[in-house]
Amino acid sequence: MNPSFGVFAVFSLLLAIPAVYYLIVGKNLIRILISIELLFKAVTLLIAGAGYFSGRVALVQSLIITLILIEVLVTAIGAGIIIAYYRHSESLDATRLKELKG
Repeated sequence: MNPSFGVFAVFSLLLAIPAVYYLIVGKNLIRILISIELLFKAVTLLIAGAGYFSGRVALVQSLIITLILIEVLVTAIGAGIIIAYYRHSESLDATRLKELKG
């Protein structure tokens, strides 16, 4: 039994909805970074499903590897910025970012 593209789209949407919601209403910087990760995972799943049904597996594999590299880079830089901000203000509240000057 082969899954349809709708299955990939539904699971991708199930990953993306809470991620987008927390990006909008979230105040904790760590949780915002995790929601960005969830969005990357949703896009990766959607690309994998599209590649499975289009038959272009090699192209999709290279796109997914590139996306994973970008995801790791964004996570590492984001975590570094969050750690530096926490050392400076001892808070992870995103609403207090407006207090930074420089």
